[in-house]
Amino acid sequence: MKHHEHRTNIPAVVVGGSSSGVGKTLVATAIMYHFRRKGFTVQPFKVGPDFIDPSYHEVISNRQSYNLDAWMMGERGILKKFYKASSGADVAVIEGVMGIFDGVSGKSDFGSTAHVARLLNAQILLVVDAGKTGGSIAALIYGFINFDKKLNVSGVVLNNVGSSKHLKIIRDNMRGRINVPIVGVITRNSVLELKERHLGLIPVLENRRIAEKKIVSSSQIVSKSIFFNKFKSLNVKKQMPLPAPSSGRSHEPVVRIAVAKDKSFNFYYADTIESLEMNDAQVVYFSPIKDNKLPDGTSGIILGGGFPEILADDLEKNRNMKKVILRAAQEGMPIYAECGGLMYLTKNLITCKKGKTKKSKMVGLIDADTSMGRRLTINYTEAENRSEFFKGISKVRGHEFHYSQIISIDKDYHFAYSLRRGNGIHEKKDGLVVYNCLASYMHLNFGADDRLGKRIVELSRAYSRQ
Repeated sequence: MKHHEHRTNIPAVVVGGSSSGVGKTLVATAIMYHFRRKGFTVQPFKVGPDFIDPSYHEVISNRQSYNLDAWMMGERGILKKFYKASSGADVAVIEGVMGIFDGVSGKSDFGSTAHVARLLNAQILLVVDAGKTGGSIAALIYGFINFDKKLNVSGVVLNNVGSSKHLKIIRDNMRGRINVPIVGVITRNSVLELKERHLGLIPVLENRRIAEKKIVSSSQIVSKSIFFNKFKSLNVKKQMPLPAPSSGRSHEPVVRIAVAKDKSFNFYYADTIESLEMNDAQVVYFSPIKDNKLPDGTSGIILGGGFPEILADDLEKNRNMKKVILRAAQEGMPIYAECGGLMYLTKNLITCKKGKTKKSKMVGLIDADTSMGRRLTINYTEAENRSEFFKGISKVRGHEFHYSQIISIDKDYHFAYSLRRGNGIHEKKDGLVVYNCLASYMHLNFGADDRLGKRIVELSRAYSRQ
């Protein structure tokens, strides 16, 4: 597959950074805000594995944001998703991941922002944090622009500029050395800072009203700091309206699958939900915090990732839901859980606040405890599947991202996955199997392999026929 054969048919801009934490999300949503205000339809994307940034994109664009992840989806999958999702849009705005050249390993930039930009033949805006440097930032910018001559870095956005004097120093050092223009100058402003937690930005769902107000106001302010008249190569025009794409579902829903979605559980790829629906499932949402029972007619459960440790008290207090989920598992209902969902299914969630350790009782399906720690586990993962749960799927790729550990695991437990890459739950094994439940630290994107969603629908349908 030659990259030049797959040029974007709408203008596309990639917002890349020199590192994490330089303001990529702010700049991306500001660009989306500008074009939306001009009456254009904006299709957002996020490079790499991320559940939170896309929710910020959606607030501004009013369209579903999709991940473009080469490790899980492959190049063909990225191209397919990009063209399908961009149907009917006038411009695509793609937020990068970490630094521009940070990929799966140090041997190449596979999976990086640069990789995706080359694949889509999209221009890059380089965002740098100028806050703690003067003229030296010019050397950093020069390095990023010249590191890969195949990349089209069309502009630089300077974040955290302290004053007009500070900006002049930077401009003077760039003059004559760097031909790429400065297309944005964001002055130091604490009002613009988006709140973060140990796994990144705070999900919109935790306080939708306040979060949306903050995202919109910050995007509006930053959009005024970007010089759109210097976007000479980003010629956005209104596209011809296209018929609404079909949902992909071929029949009426055959099963109802209950997906946990609230302030504790909200880490889901859009492609995962859409895969279930395309395989004839009706997805219904419920809250393990607030609801006392599962939605009527539920034949399968999905417990995604999130922050159960933040609201462990509320999860513990909802005894009815814990009992319902435990009983459903014992009766053979298929349950698929990832990370936060895995933690919720253990006996206890152990947290430490202000030096005091606390145990919060969880569902108790898995005879082990979850302990929150300070060490981050972050990896792309690849596993050999040995479980009937995902029968017929020998290899799966995903990622893991957590601060917790599963402790006091019975050595007789059956694991679904043997990891070739990543840590998993215990000794390179992941995916605890109990009854008809699979619970892992590994996150999967069902859009990368449609057999995953299809299999969960099959299991749920078999249960509904009992």
